[in-house]
Amino acid sequence: MFRHTPLRYAALIILFSGAVFTAFTAGYFGMEILTEILILAILVLALDLVAGFGGMVSLAHGALMGLGAYAFVALATKGGLDPWVAASAAIAITAGTGWIIGAICARSHGIYFIMATLAFGQMGYSFFFERPFFGGDDGMVGPGRFDLSFIGVDLNDGRSFALFSLALLGLVYLIAVATLRSGLGRSLTGVMHNEKRMRALGLTVWRVKADVFGISGAMAGLAGVLAAQHILFISPNLLHWTVSGEALVVVILGGLGTLVGPLIGAVAFVVLKHELSHVTTYWHLIVGLVLIAVVMSRANGIFGFIEARFGPKTDRVIQSIQTREDAEEAVKDA
Repeated sequence: MFRHTPLRYAALIILFSGAVFTAFTAGYFGMEILTEILILAILVLALDLVAGFGGMVSLAHGALMGLGAYAFVALATKGGLDPWVAASAAIAITAGTGWIIGAICARSHGIYFIMATLAFGQMGYSFFFERPFFGGDDGMVGPGRFDLSFIGVDLNDGRSFALFSLALLGLVYLIAVATLRSGLGRSLTGVMHNEKRMRALGLTVWRVKADVFGISGAMAGLAGVLAAQHILFISPNLLHWTVSGEALVVVILGGLGTLVGPLIGAVAFVVLKHELSHVTTYWHLIVGLVLIAVVMSRANGIFGFIEARFGPKTDRVIQSIQTREDAEEAVKDA
C-alpha cells in the first residue's frame, strides 16, 4: 500500500512552499512557467498512477489531455454550455475514454501495451486534425477563464490562476493517494506484481486496469481543461504522441511509482527546457543526456536517488526520536 515517508512529506512541503513563494514574487514570465509546471504535474500524476503503480506504460495520456481540452472548448463555445458544466462534462468524457482504452488494452503487456496506447493516441490526433468542426490544424479559440467573481477571485490575473491550478493539483494528488490506498489501489499493485496469481484468486483483472485508467483519464482531462484555460487556444498538437513521450520522460526523470517524484520531474523538466532554450535550440539533446544519466545511475529518478541516499538516515533519526519519547513516557508513568 502506498504510504508517505517523512522524506516524502518534506518534499511535498518544499514543493508547495516553493510554488506559493513563486506565485507571490515572480513576474509575468515566471508566473507562466509556474502555471505550465502545475498543469504538467497534473498530467504526470495521472500517468504515474497507471505506469508507476500498475505497470501500464501509456503513450495515450497526451491524447487524453488533448481530448479534455477539445471537449471543454467545443462544449463551451459551440455547445453554449456554462464553462463549469463544460469542464465537468469534458472530464467525464476523458474518464470514459480512458476506461475504454484501459479495458481494450488490459490483456496487453509491455511493448504491446505501449504500442496499443500509442495507436489510440494517434487516432485521436488524426481525428481532431482532420475535422473542420474542431478547427482542423488551425485549432480552436477557447472561452474566457472560469468566473470566480462570487468569491472575489479574478482568474484573468496570472497569480490567481496559478494558485487556482495549484489548488487543483493538490486535489488531484489527494485523489491519487486515496485511490492507491483503497481496495482498488491494492488490487492494482497486486496485478502489477503478479497478475496470474490475482486472476487465480478470482480478481477481474481487466476491470481493475480499466477502472484505474478511467480515474487517470479524468486527471488528464482536467490537465487539458486547465491548458485550454491557460493559453485560451488549443490545437491538435496537444494530442501528439510527443506530449505523451515528454510526460513519460518527466515521470522517469522524477521517480516512477512515487507520486512525489513526478512533481519534482515536472519542475526540473520545465525549468531545464526554458533555461536551455535560451542557450541552444537542441535543448532536447541535453535533457536526453540528463535522462540517460539518471537511468544509468540505477536510481529511480531524482527522488529515487534522494530516497536511497537519505531515506534510511531519516528513518533512523525518526526511530531514535520515537524511542527516546517512549522511554521518557515510561519514566513518567513509573
